Amino acid sequence: MSEYLVDIKHEKLSFFTPVGEVKALNDVSIRMKEGEVLGIVGESGSGKSVTAYSLMGLTADNGRIVGGEVNFNGHSIHLMTEKEIRHIRGKEVSIIFQDPMTSLNPVYTIGNQIEEAVRVHGDKTAAEAKERAKELLTLVGINEPERRLKQYPYELSGGMRQRVMIAIALACEPKLLIADEPTTALDVTIQAQILELMNELRQKLKMGIILITHDLGVVASMCDHIAVMYAGEIVEYGTTDDIFYDPRHEYTKGLLRSIPRFQEKEYSRLVPIEGTPVDLLNPPKGCGFAPRCDSCMRICLERKPEKTVFSPEGTFEDMNDDSDFYGKHYSRCWLLKKMEFEGQNSAKGEKGQ
Repeated sequence: MSEYLVDIKHEKLSFFTPVGEVKALNDVSIRMKEGEVLGIVGESGSGKSVTAYSLMGLTADNGRIVGGEVNFNGHSIHLMTEKEIRHIRGKEVSIIFQDPMTSLNPVYTIGNQIEEAVRVHGDKTAAEAKERAKELLTLVGINEPERRLKQYPYELSGGMRQRVMIAIALACEPKLLIADEPTTALDVTIQAQILELMNELRQKLKMGIILITHDLGVVASMCDHIAVMYAGEIVEYGTTDDIFYDPRHEYTKGLLRSIPRFQEKEYSRLVPIEGTPVDLLNPPKGCGFAPRCDSCMRICLERKPEKTVFSPEGTFEDMNDDSDFYGKHYSRCWLLKKMEFEGQNSAKGEKGQ
């Protein structure tokens, strides 16, 4: 048994469409231990959701893993059939989708849908499943659970529907919970409640969480580690403090510069990241972010950057592809290699973002 709950090694995943191969993931590696929270951030189309969905075998019919390994809790997902994956989907790994209104079935009651999740992976009777459904609704903070079980999704508010989705995901007490932008459609007060609830449940059930979001404020309060994705690659990875206080990749710095700062004494404009995302049907030869980077060099357009790892003191280290990168702060950027070649071995990143 691996020491890692999630161990993705050099994953490559493509969608085969009538117009060509969409290279959604290119050499993605992620490691997580039990009970940890990993945040995956990046703009739409960067590969956040596809990375997490591949752990559950939930990619579309035309999506295939074409390279690397996807290992979860001792299972080699990339080698398993759909029938085999069904035995762990919902039981060992569960997901909270972005929009509960389109994820919940409108013609079934809340009780029906939670009880189904309980009975699919267990041997409980109908009465036991109903009792378990009531426990789950109480666990996620829904009042009058007996009455809620008889209601339909349209009768509940957005925040309550999201809590129902969390209850379904927790029905079998999974080892890993994937939360795909779970607070996007909610107002800020409900957002805070949902995040607090997830944190409490994580501590109570000792489960790992993968939190997919484009909101850096969400990951700041929840995550142990953060992976920043762009164009199907992880361009920077580190602890929450590493990413927020010592960002090294130009894309990460751009994301941080675009956050409103309420402590500023004077009004200032937000700094957007100019340009458009990469076309993954025709990915660039070099760094995916190069066309949008103000510091782009010729090599950035011609070759993909290698990983640069940073010690706690901020110095550069070398890391082979087979190295254990868990917990290390690393980035893929030619500017870092340039700094290393020029002897700026102890140069710090852009602090205080």
